[in-house]
Amino acid sequence: MQLKDMPIGSKGRIKGMKNGQPEYRRRLVMLGATPGATFEVIRVAPLGDPIELRVRGSAISVRRDEAEILEIEPIQ
Repeated sequence: MQLKDMPIGSKGRIKGMKNGQPEYRRRLVMLGATPGATFEVIRVAPLGDPIELRVRGSAISVRRDEAEILEIEPIQ
């Protein structure tokens, strides 16, 4: 499953990150989006970009195309 396919209010866990875009990977890690972290989809912009997530108590916004580097799994 991809982050862009998750509906508002759904929760997931970050399993890892794909290779590529080292600057953006570094930014996500600094914001708390590390492997093993759980997140919740808070809101999605009207055109679907960006997506706002709550990770480790902080709200972060990620662009749909950049969020593809995240390997996630949905949780209940």
